[in-house]
Amino acid sequence: MVSQQQFIGILIAAVGGLAVGLEREWSGHASGPRARFAGVRTFTLLGMLSGLSGWLWVGHFEVLGAILLAGAAGLVIVAYLAASRREVEATTEVASLVVLAAGVAAGLGAWELAGGTIAVTTLLLVEKSRIHDVARKLDDASLRAGVRFGVMAVVILPLLPEGPFGPGAGFRPRTLWIAVLIFSGLSFAGYLARKGLSDTMGYPVAGLVGGLMSSTGVTLSFSRLSRTQPKAGGPLAVGVLGACTVLFLRVLVATTTLNSALAVAVAPYFAIPFAVGVVASAVIWRMDGHAKDKEPEVRNPLQFWNSMQMAVVFQIVLYLMHWLQGKFGDRGLLATGAILGLTDVDALTISMARGIQVTDWSVAAEALSIGIISNTCLKAAVALILGRGRFRLLTFGGLAGIGAALVISILLF
Repeated sequence: MVSQQQFIGILIAAVGGLAVGLEREWSGHASGPRARFAGVRTFTLLGMLSGLSGWLWVGHFEVLGAILLAGAAGLVIVAYLAASRREVEATTEVASLVVLAAGVAAGLGAWELAGGTIAVTTLLLVEKSRIHDVARKLDDASLRAGVRFGVMAVVILPLLPEGPFGPGAGFRPRTLWIAVLIFSGLSFAGYLARKGLSDTMGYPVAGLVGGLMSSTGVTLSFSRLSRTQPKAGGPLAVGVLGACTVLFLRVLVATTTLNSALAVAVAPYFAIPFAVGVVASAVIWRMDGHAKDKEPEVRNPLQFWNSMQMAVVFQIVLYLMHWLQGKFGDRGLLATGAILGLTDVDALTISMARGIQVTDWSVAAEALSIGIISNTCLKAAVALILGRGRFRLLTFGGLAGIGAALVISILLF
């Protein structure tokens, strides 16, 4: 007797096969002189068969279920051997095996796994041309960085213990490595966006995506460039203000990942300064922001050692905050935010998100906002001292507006 749950599992398996079969029909792989063995009907039947195999397994008819599944897999292998005489291409056959595996999972009751597998498979098939286009555009640095990041996330992270170890706040290996992963990943995303856009959009977009790596670094670099390229003062200023505006999103993403309670508390503090940054960038862009100057390439997509240094700073700050909070209470957190924000907002973010335990996260949100104010003041000073011409005036004015908005947010909330 088939229960309702088991019937739904078999139905999911059949629909999964139908989805993949429709894509194979639509893409032309199931018809014509070079047609592969399966189209929409065959894939649907394969999905249903594998779902029945899973149902039989649950009903303790393991041998019968294995025979059905082995027969279907044998059919796929024979079809590939026949088709490979004309063309060595196995996408349809591999997709068939994935449909069989997902169908068994659905028959066993793992609906989410089956649905997710079919969805990813269909997406890979539909987006074939775009995926191949991206692969062709990857350079050696991008490919190496992607593989290294995968090893960092999939291999190293699960091996690290949670902790804490040692006195006080303790040493937390997994938390530190998550910090490295977050900011290496943001740096990599910024590198890819910068590589794809900076040649045509110039300094403004280079600054926006550079803000994913370091808004302070963008400010320092663009301030120096303003000396040699005084006519590009407007685009350079937009780049700096864009990077400083993206900083709020970067910090919010990090806090959401590490501590949702802190993210909820800090979001109101960021709303007004973020809006001011967007408006200031848009106004300067409209006035004098269109240019096609090319920003130098970043040779270290992951910024791994910078992320490691940030993790070390985070651990030091963790001990410092633990001591200050024990000695001065909440005022110790605010002092930590003001001092650390001058040099490293990322380490401050992780320290506030994972390094403290408080009942009211608004204190940590205020400390984080004070840290960004300190960082904004530092960047304004850099623009004034190193910048030249129009860049200095526009950048300082925009940063002053962002800083004032942060102060207003603290007073309001």
